[in-house]
Formats: sequence, C-alpha cells, structure tokens
Amino acid sequence: MVFIALAVLLIAIDGTVLSLAIPFISADLQPTSTQMLWIVDIYSFVLAGLLVTMGTLGDRIGRRRLLLIGAAGFGAASALIAFAPTAELLIAARALLGIAGATLLPSTLSLIRNIFTDPRQRTLAIGVWSAMAAGGAAAGPILGGILLEHFPWGSVFLINIPVMALLLIAGPWTIPESKNPDPGHFDVWSAILSLAAVLPVVYGIKNIVEQGPSTLLLMIMAAGFLAGTVFVRRQKRLTHPMLDMRLFKNRMFSGAVLTNLLTIFAFVGLLYFGSQYLQLVLALAPLEAGLALLPGMIASLLGSLLAAPLVQRIQLHRLVATGLLLAASGFFLLTQVPVAGTPLLFETAFILVGAGLGVVVALTNDTIVSAVPAERAGAASAVSETAYELGTALGTAILGTILAASYRAGLDFSSLTNTPQADSTRENARESISSALTTAADLPDNSAQTLIDLARTAFTQAVHTTSWVALGILLICAALALFVLRATPHTEDTGTP
Repeated sequence: MVFIALAVLLIAIDGTVLSLAIPFISADLQPTSTQMLWIVDIYSFVLAGLLVTMGTLGDRIGRRRLLLIGAAGFGAASALIAFAPTAELLIAARALLGIAGATLLPSTLSLIRNIFTDPRQRTLAIGVWSAMAAGGAAAGPILGGILLEHFPWGSVFLINIPVMALLLIAGPWTIPESKNPDPGHFDVWSAILSLAAVLPVVYGIKNIVEQGPSTLLLMIMAAGFLAGTVFVRRQKRLTHPMLDMRLFKNRMFSGAVLTNLLTIFAFVGLLYFGSQYLQLVLALAPLEAGLALLPGMIASLLGSLLAAPLVQRIQLHRLVATGLLLAASGFFLLTQVPVAGTPLLFETAFILVGAGLGVVVALTNDTIVSAVPAERAGAASAVSETAYELGTALGTAILGTILAASYRAGLDFSSLTNTPQADSTRENARESISSALTTAADLPDNSAQTLIDLARTAFTQAVHTTSWVALGILLICAALALFVLRATPHTEDTGTP
C-alpha cells in the first residue's frame, strides 16, 4: 500500500508544483495565454483520453506491471519537461507525461480494489489513497516554493525522477500482481475510438469558451461525439468490452462519476487562479504562496481520512452533499477576497473547500470501484480517473478561460492614455496579469504603478466572477448527490452493477 500511495503522492505533487511555477514559466518562456493553458492542461487531456485504454490494459497484462512501466515513462518525461527550451516543446513533453500518467493512475486504484476485499477496509484504504493525493498537493507548494526560491522552474519536475526510481526498485518486491484471469482480446479499435472521442470534445469546449463558437470548432466537437457514439455501440457488441456500458445503468456508479468530475472541476480551477492571486496580486514570494495553500491542503487530507469513519454514521448521499455545501461556502468567501492585504480570507476559504472536497472525492472514488467485480477493477478505476482528469482539464480550461475573459473585461485603460507606447502597453496587459506586471517594469514610475493597480484590480474581480461560477456548480452538484447517491447501505458490496 505504501508504494501504491507513493505513485499517487508524486502525481499530486507534480500537479500543485506546476500551478505554483506558472509565473516563472511565463516569465522564462513567454508563452501566450493560450499556450499557458495548454501547458497546464495538455497533460490532463492526453491522460484522460488514454485512461480507459490503460485501465483495461492493466486488467489484461497486470496492474503492477503497468504501474512500473508508467513509473519509468513518468520519470523520463519529467526530465524532458525540466529542460524544455520553448513553450511548444514544453507542451509536447507534458503530453508525453500524460501518456505515462495514464498508466499509473488506474493501476493504483485497481490494485487497492483487489488487495482490500473487505468493504470497510477498502473504504479506509481509498481514503488513504485520497489522503496521499491531498498530502502530495500539500507538499507540492512547500517543496516547489523552496525550489523556486533557489533554482530554475525546471527543478520542480526533476524531483519526480528519484521518487519514480524508488518505486521501480521496490515495487516488484512489495506490490502484489493482479489481473483479470479472463480478460479477452484487447480491442485496438476501442482504444483508438476512446481517444478520438475525448480529445476533440475537450479541445472544442476549451476553444469555444475562449474564442466563441465557430463552424470549425463545432465540427471538431461533432467528430468527437461521433467517435464516442461509435465507441459506445462497439462496447455493447463486444463479448469482452473495454468499458462495460452496463455500469452506467447503476445510479450510484454514474452519480459518483459525475460528482467526482464536477468537484475536481471546481477545485482545480481554484488552484489555477489561487496561485496567481497569491503571487501576482498579493505579491507573495513562491514559498509564502505555498505556505498560504498549505492549510487548505491539510484540510483536504484530513477530510479524506475522516470519510471512512463518517460514512459509517452518516448516509452516503447526505455526507457527500454536506461536503459539497462546505466547499461551496469556501467559494463564497473567495468572492470577497481583497486586492491588497493579507491572505487570511483566502486561506480560510481554501480550508473550507479542501475539507469539503476531501470527503467527497474519497467517497465517490470508493463508490465507483466498489460497484464492479474485482476482475474489472482496472476499467472501473479508469472511469474514476477519467472523471478526475476531465475535471482537471475542464476546470483549468473553462474556469481558466472565464478568469481570463473576466480579467480582460475588467481592465480600464482610461488613466493610461498618456503612457509611452500606450497601444502596445494595453495589448500586453490584456494578455495576462503576468504580462501586465512585466510590461509595467519598463514604464515610468507613475504609469507603472497605475498599470499594476489596474491589472491587480481586474484580476481580483475576475477571481470573484470565477468563484461565483464554481459556487453555482457545487450547489447543483450537492442537489444532484442527494438524489442519485441515495441507495443501498454503503457497506454492502454487491460486486455487480
């Protein structure tokens, strides 16, 4: 269990380290706002597209074997990222990291499903799994802050290599192998169709939110939906489908998947704008920003660990809804964060969000993997992780784009009319808050401070707007959970949809 959790820990560290490194990557590689979004979310897009394929592959060739293959690939891709000289190469390396990550995540959760056969022990183990994810996210900002204070941003990815090396050395001796004894034929066409379904849809959503609808984007999304339809029909015909579509007839399973996706959507959006708010608006140093994120991450870890004992006393649907409402209250506080001052209000809000979503994510993951027989654990885990990664990608893409659009709409340049090269200054400032602050460094003192104040005010207002959107989503999700997660007692393990 320790080395299974180690892989999850590393992936979680990698996610939060990246959010803290965004300003440094922006300053060094000068990516456009679109490139920056791709740097953040291409990993999740590729990973999400391959999770179902890799989860099923793990059921066939062995989940431990796939875990170790992924560990080697993850370490190699991390080295490529650390030394990427351009934004384009960084995006490509992040895509390779996504391919490797797709082998890791389903393997860890499906191994837990097969190692822990007692439902209560499994709930606790998945709580620990979720807690390690939260713990890694908590360690990421601190570790990243220390590294970014003294080393280039690439150092935050180099830390992946020794951890993966340790997993490769110890994993074969400490993790038991498991796989489906009757997996059937691996269907290559299903693998291609699953990727062809996910990538065009999320690409289309991302660009429509940012640029508005266009014929080309709608055609790209339609192609993705068509591939998804063909994929579903093919699964229904196969004797050994890559993804058993009957699972989604189980209200608990499908409800848990949707709840998982929406909660991660909101949480990742918060991480995306939170690190920028702390560093670029409140002007905290990287380590200070990491410390400001730490209480919320610890609250998420505690929420994950408390989920198992709490669900024995509180009905699942009520506990999940309560966690979502707690997180929603945190987003309400985020609609009030100031342009200047201390990060106290942000920290309080992040604690509420972290605690609430820690409970929710642990319970929804447990519900998903408990709904299937042990031999199909890889496929079910892949569905859970697909929801997680789609939530991650869409949270960054949609909430990140809403943030960017709100920021641009909030800029008022009327006080900069007499600034040297006013047109180029305005254009640079519209690109992002990081670009605005970089541009201000080349202006006379009075104009520089005016531009800094404008950018920080506009970004804070954008944080308020984005938080209202996330708040609304969590309230809808809480109402949904009360309805769809009301089912048989949580401790029953039927092993079937």
